[in-house]
Amino acid sequence: MTSAQNISPLDQARILSEALPHMQQYDEETIVIKYGGHAMGAEETAKAFARDIVLLEQTAINPVVVHGGGPQIATMLKRLGIQSEFAAGLRITDAATIEIVEMVLAGSVNKQLVGYINEAGGKAVGLSGKDGNMVKASKTSRTMVDPDSNIEKAIDLGFVGDPDKVDLTLLNQLIGYELIPVLAPLATSHDGHTLNVNADTFAGAVAGALKAKRLLLLTDVPGVLDKSKKLIPELSVKDARKLIADGTISGGMIPKVETCIYALEQGVQGVVIIDGKMQHAVLLELFTNQGTGTLIHK
Repeated sequence: MTSAQNISPLDQARILSEALPHMQQYDEETIVIKYGGHAMGAEETAKAFARDIVLLEQTAINPVVVHGGGPQIATMLKRLGIQSEFAAGLRITDAATIEIVEMVLAGSVNKQLVGYINEAGGKAVGLSGKDGNMVKASKTSRTMVDPDSNIEKAIDLGFVGDPDKVDLTLLNQLIGYELIPVLAPLATSHDGHTLNVNADTFAGAVAGALKAKRLLLLTDVPGVLDKSKKLIPELSVKDARKLIADGTISGGMIPKVETCIYALEQGVQGVVIIDGKMQHAVLLELFTNQGTGTLIHK
């Protein structure tokens, strides 16, 4: 990639000028960015992401960051010798595990990202869905077929939840005041327990409640691929459902696309699945004609 030092001043001015209509499109709008996967791993990548978030805020966009932390949780559980149990491919989060999950998500991961944004000149505020009763959730229910009896059984995944309600009181005190909310995907259950929420789902719920202009899901893949593994730049909800039905969208991409559809139904104008490992992925999506990844809309 060409370094900034090799671009002439005239080209730099032209690039800025070409970004103007895109900046105007998102002026004073809220953009929710879900940041996770391997993009979070390298310090250099995380600092570049933080710098891009500060740039959004400086151009009168209101960014809200939601982060994951699966690899960091797994590392800490291993370090502490806590064995994880799985059912139907999903981690069971018991009382000992949720303590570690909260410590890692709302503690080390959240505050590290807040630090990077502040270091780049922003004013980030680290929170979780528990703060100000922002996100209330109910325990996730899943079923699996017992291989011996062939009977469908309910699985108790422990302290794992799905969002029910988002209260915007706290976020409305921050958005539009040069502050950048950085949210850990934890919620409070209706009986006061801490629940771990899938970061994509959490971001979708928050973006929907905020009626965000865009929800950007930064992942480890370029976007939604067709059967010949080529990137699909744009999809309607109807198209996306067809591709799930015919198996084109499969595996881990299904819940991501379902999150996109859920967010659109809640009032988000457009959701984009993009490769978070790509340098300046957020800026490429918002400020260039080409964009990047797959845009899903109504």
